[in-house]
Amino acid sequence: MTQFGRALHDLNIDILCANTPQAKGRVERANKTLQDRLKEFRLQGVCSIEAGNAALPAFMAAYNARFAKVAGDARDMYQPVAEADDLDTAFSWQEERTVSGSLTLQYERVLFLLQPSDLTHGLARKRVMVHDFPDGRFEIRHQGQALAYLAFDKGRQVQQGSVVANKNLTTTVTAIKAKQARRVTTIMGSRAMAGAGRRGGLVGPPRPCAGLCASAAGANGKKTDPALRARGRTARHFYR
Repeated sequence: MTQFGRALHDLNIDILCANTPQAKGRVERANKTLQDRLKEFRLQGVCSIEAGNAALPAFMAAYNARFAKVAGDARDMYQPVAEADDLDTAFSWQEERTVSGSLTLQYERVLFLLQPSDLTHGLARKRVMVHDFPDGRFEIRHQGQALAYLAFDKGRQVQQGSVVANKNLTTTVTAIKAKQARRVTTIMGSRAMAGAGRRGGLVGPPRPCAGLCASAAGANGKKTDPALRARGRTARHFYR
């Protein structure tokens, strides 16, 4: 069910759908006429909601005088709003959410934390209804009963102006960088000492060691220097 259908159902209003091509054509013709006629607002210089509301009565009178038809039944079929009808709730955007085990739920990038109470303690893993009102208010209800909550905006960002206006920002960043530099120096020194201990405390250039003999090198098809072959060493040095 759409939000429109749900709102009409809450107000006990039946929807009469235009199920025939003739009825659909009448609706589309009326919409086209309204779109064409509402261009008069632009010609009148209407550029705000207040100006549009002020010009609307004259537009309605002229439109009805030209296109209105006399009803077959003159009785007024409109009904007054009943005392049990909650228009604010009926016209709010409503969506269901599941409460987590930590009594939280998310809606429109906002994290809602339900306040602990006798009612909310039993709502873990259950469905609740989030009411989004046109004026920006939110309500979380379970079986028609409103629940207390705390909201945390996950999409909130720091404004650039507030960062630039902070006079202590440079000093704070400098102190943090110095602290990180001291920490890196300490860690690198500790690692260097540990590595020297593992190597026996001496660090120097690699030294050549006895490798394969000349016969072995020849068997492998590698060329060797004559002077080194005489000493039984290959021309290729192997390092520890």
